[in-house]
Amino acid sequence: MNNQAIVHLDLDTFFVSVETLKNDTLKGKPVIVGGLSDRGVVASCSYEARKFGVHSAMPIRMARNLCPDGIYIKGDMDAYSKFSDEVTAIIAEKAPAFEKASIDEHYIDMTGMDRFYGTFKWTQELRESIIKKTGLPISFGLSINKTVSKVATNEAKPKGEMEILSGMEKSFLAPLSIRKIPMIGEKTYTLLRNMGIEKVRTLQEMPLEVMQRVLGENGTTMWKKANGIDNSPVVQYSERKSISTEDTFDKDTIDVIKLKNIIAKMVEKLAFQLRTANKLTSCITVKIRYSDFNTFTHQAKIQYTSADHILIPKVKELFDKLFTKRMLIRLVGVKFSGLVGGNQQINLFDDTAEMYNLYQAMDRMRRKYGDEIVKRCIPS
Repeated sequence: MNNQAIVHLDLDTFFVSVETLKNDTLKGKPVIVGGLSDRGVVASCSYEARKFGVHSAMPIRMARNLCPDGIYIKGDMDAYSKFSDEVTAIIAEKAPAFEKASIDEHYIDMTGMDRFYGTFKWTQELRESIIKKTGLPISFGLSINKTVSKVATNEAKPKGEMEILSGMEKSFLAPLSIRKIPMIGEKTYTLLRNMGIEKVRTLQEMPLEVMQRVLGENGTTMWKKANGIDNSPVVQYSERKSISTEDTFDKDTIDVIKLKNIIAKMVEKLAFQLRTANKLTSCITVKIRYSDFNTFTHQAKIQYTSADHILIPKVKELFDKLFTKRMLIRLVGVKFSGLVGGNQQINLFDDTAEMYNLYQAMDRMRRKYGDEIVKRCIPS
């Protein structure tokens, strides 16, 4: 029976890399992507910024303290999605089966393909193809399972490649810090360090019963990962069933008119994405987070549509039902789900040919000049 062959590909400092492609003057600079406000968190940072101790998920305020001369960028999700889709399309064209784990990482199941050609050489050629076509730096790890491949990718960065041969999983993982094991976060790391566990080798040698007693079911999973055991399959990629956007404010607000205008603009942007992808939505969700960090959502089923003039009033209606505390709001968001392929149909009773032509004209201008070039006048 053939051993499994699982590849993990990860776009190095993806958000920073995209920004650098857009503006090559950023090359070699300490770039931090995640927002201009101190209330945000770091989404990604260049290796130059990491030398100062900056890392993803760190509060922007802390990053500024560590790297005051860094270049701070809010980020461009449209550009990130575009580049991510380009990479996915390249992989989809070549890979037998793959899973898109996040916007910047993929798993490929190459099991059995070594009978025809070397899986490592095939993955090298795929990596070179992605670099050539997109200009993005990418690393990969190859092993018998997802956990070891992901760790190998991280060890190979930046712009590297690594293969862990079958049977070498434990010895590869043993000398590494327990931080390298996926699913070990800050709290778990602190707990394990207090138990005297710093290296993966120690975790491998721990009796499974002890790990179960301390961490329950998670202890079992952690112990298996440390020993290079992971039977989770590569889940075949399928089209996403929802799109969403949200905004955290620099200053909490209770200005209802401002809030409704913000979510209306969100709807306009998401609806354009629907029409561009020839999609329709059948479910709307509105989300608000109050200043006390309590978060609430409200959703409603609707007739399939991608039209702003149908979606905006419905979103405002949901907001009115949701906003009951009259407390300062920190964040608002909108999600469209239940997506299906299709184009907006004209409602003979409610819509007009002029309305239909207006959408087509606006969308043509957005596709040509950018989605900010033309906007609806949204009444309060």
